[in-house]
Amino acid sequence: MRRYETWISLVARLYLGGMWLYYSIPKLMSPDSNELSVRAFRLLPNSLVNPFAYTQPYVELALGILLIIGLGTRLVALFSALLLLVYIGGIISLGARGIQISCGCGGSGGAVAPGQHTRYILDTLRDLGYMVFAVWLMWKPKSKFSADEYLLLPAA
Repeated sequence: MRRYETWISLVARLYLGGMWLYYSIPKLMSPDSNELSVRAFRLLPNSLVNPFAYTQPYVELALGILLIIGLGTRLVALFSALLLLVYIGGIISLGARGIQISCGCGGSGGAVAPGQHTRYILDTLRDLGYMVFAVWLMWKPKSKFSADEYLLLPAA
């Protein structure tokens, strides 16, 4: 297993980084939709909804780029895990409060149409799956083809 750890970390880096890019780009393309998604969670005071909604996709974009190039992998994985915990907590709180919305992960959340069901369990499981990759990278950040590999050369 030890022989493959750097390859596993490469896959984890690219997968988690790709996920952040995948979810950030629609939010960047439609910031107003993301603002509505954030507002629908009813977690933040009105004064914080816009700053969070307009900052969130840039943070996700930065996490994605840094993971894909492999720069500061352990720290970026930690921030990824913390942000995922916030998202998981938000999704769980929706169910606990009886709020029926789409999570808005791609920037298009909002009320669930009558007769449709929420996907809170699937959304939570999905984010827990992403969390596995973040935890792996916190534990084993060294990976193939990373900027860290070239910048943090071992002492001679």
